[in-house]
Amino acid sequence: MRTILNPTDSPAHDAFVEKKSEFIGDAAHVDSLDEALAFVETIREQHPKSRHVAYAAVCGGADGRVAERMSDDGEPSGTAGKPILDVLRANDLTDTVVAVTRYFGGILLGSGGLIRAYSTGASIAVKAAKLAAIVPCQRYLVVLEYPQLARFQQILAQVGGAQSDESYAADVTLTAALPVDECPRFEAMVRETFNATVEPEPIDRINTPVPIA
Repeated sequence: MRTILNPTDSPAHDAFVEKKSEFIGDAAHVDSLDEALAFVETIREQHPKSRHVAYAAVCGGADGRVAERMSDDGEPSGTAGKPILDVLRANDLTDTVVAVTRYFGGILLGSGGLIRAYSTGASIAVKAAKLAAIVPCQRYLVVLEYPQLARFQQILAQVGGAQSDESYAADVTLTAALPVDECPRFEAMVRETFNATVEPEPIDRINTPVPIA
């Protein structure tokens, strides 16, 4: 799966004109369908004179379940939201919302023309976006003695992991996140390096976006 990195306050953006109707595509990263709906409302507020703001959104958790939502916003059924959703599916995108705004130019496009136009509006927005691969990651809670920290950080770097939420007291407590595929190697390296005195405690799984060059 992939996602886009553009935030809702600075979405990927592009536009084109088809038979005097202007179609404006905006795409953003979201973490929930509620956030997607809020984004669509901000787009609607930016275009108070537009005829339609159709959209589609896809969100999925680390457990593999995916939720989708779409709206034709007054266009004939299946001619706006569905083509946008099809673009998201074709690009294997999740945690993404795309809104396509239409300013009606006075010429009817017909069902086929609308489907192509909304699909194009979504496609150009996605093309303008910063893409990232979704990597399923396991998070661990790790407690270390201070002399162990540097070596642990080397191990974490070797497996493509990252640390966060550091707390420095009598010991060092931190959260380590790394790709799920690297977990057996990581656990073995920690066990062997520290003679089983360090035991990373699994917390949960998260989806981590990794920018695509």
